[in-house]
Amino acid sequence: MGDIGVFMRGRASRSAPEVPMTLQEVREAMTEFWQEHSQEASLQEMMLDTNAHQLTKHELPEILSYLPSYAGKDIVELGAGIGRFTTALAQWANHVVAVDFMEKFLNKNRELNGHQKNIEFICEDVTKLTLENNSCDLVFSNWLIMYLEDEEVRSLIRKKLEWIREGGYLFARESCNNPSGNIKRSKNPTKYRDPCTYMAIFSMTTIPSDVDGEVFGFELVLSRPVSSYVKMKQNHNQVIWLLQKLRRKASADNSTSGTIQEFLDNQQYSLNGILRYEKVFGHTFVSTGGIETTRDFVSRLDLQPGQLVLDVGCGIGGSAFYMVKEFGVQVVAIDLSTNMISLVRQRAHEVGVNDNEVQFEIADATKRDYTPETFDVIYSRDTVLHIQDKLSLFKQFYKWLKPGGKLFITDYCCSDDDHSNKFKAYVRQRNYNLLSPAKYGEVITAAGFSTVDARDRTDLLVECLEKELIHLQSIQEEFVQEFSQSDYDYLVNGWKDKLGRTEDQRWGVFYAEKN
Repeated sequence: MGDIGVFMRGRASRSAPEVPMTLQEVREAMTEFWQEHSQEASLQEMMLDTNAHQLTKHELPEILSYLPSYAGKDIVELGAGIGRFTTALAQWANHVVAVDFMEKFLNKNRELNGHQKNIEFICEDVTKLTLENNSCDLVFSNWLIMYLEDEEVRSLIRKKLEWIREGGYLFARESCNNPSGNIKRSKNPTKYRDPCTYMAIFSMTTIPSDVDGEVFGFELVLSRPVSSYVKMKQNHNQVIWLLQKLRRKASADNSTSGTIQEFLDNQQYSLNGILRYEKVFGHTFVSTGGIETTRDFVSRLDLQPGQLVLDVGCGIGGSAFYMVKEFGVQVVAIDLSTNMISLVRQRAHEVGVNDNEVQFEIADATKRDYTPETFDVIYSRDTVLHIQDKLSLFKQFYKWLKPGGKLFITDYCCSDDDHSNKFKAYVRQRNYNLLSPAKYGEVITAAGFSTVDARDRTDLLVECLEKELIHLQSIQEEFVQEFSQSDYDYLVNGWKDKLGRTEDQRWGVFYAEKN
């Protein structure tokens, strides 16, 4: 199940090699599959689940909550089916193009929503669909590309990038890894891909822009499991993505220069890199001082059972797990690194933290949006250094906090003095945007916060680095056996370099409150 290649041209003998289907035969198999599962054009058929009515009560509003504001916008809904999302989208949108290749599903959609004059219904296979470039603000699909071959997926994502206006969004939700519905299927042509496969296709797809040296591509806003399925079915394999069409620089060979997320996953926070850091900082930690600094910093927040904390740049969960276990809070933990979030779910299981206590998201804090006055505390460790427009981010933090809410941040900073060329090169290579601790505090104040306490704690950074270097050297043999000598040398030299940079580099610790 799940691999379209299992459908063959007739019954082959045991010794005969399997002959993959052509794309035309794939589409025919998919049409047959949905003809079988659209006889009544019912909600159960649409969701392939006998509990569809109960699921949709929770799942539908959750899916809509992840969308950017679409009031007055032009929307293309692919795989619109019987119209369970079409109704809500059309209520606020300027125009909705509802597309499905099953006539029975689309007729049901027309029956339910035809009275809304801002909906255009199109019966078409998405692999053959043509729309005008730059004609919509949002392309929405709920269970679609898992029914396409890899080649078809790449082609469709490119077309979506062409259809969406600059700054517009793509929303996709797919079943990953395994089936989720409980309705039996005689044949199942669905492709249950790993979520990382989708993310790779999204991030690699680009089209030329109107400016030399630039291309358009998708940048991630948010990816996470659908909470309704986690709570009701203990299923983490229903995954959503929200991506934004933005310009990015292209290199001389016309490949893209990459996003911050790609830099984190491929360089600074590759899986091997994360595990090396964890070996130094301690189990579940990838931030300076590990559990010791976490205990110290969290003690300042007066956390109470039942409070909700946003952990921005959560890494592999150490701080979130500590807050949950010691204080009984709930945490929304976000990180832009796919590798971090993939590993953090494994660590949560290891330490006995469940989905009701911590929810994990792959998300860009500069693009993600939450309901105002949602969180009691926003906590971030050495993350904002990557972000250019810190003021806009801190204004978002202020908006998301409840009155009386608290902000706590540690971050890499810089001295007020002129910096060495070596330090400047390091900052450029890491794509950091560093401020002095004092200036950093001024930006937090400008965002509306009061009781702002901005401290230069480079002394604590040096103390932690020295302890961590001693620890690393004490476990050399164990470390080399687990990783390699080159990994060990890389980290030892890296820690020595960090200590050598502290004339130019500072470490800021910041606390603030919202009145």
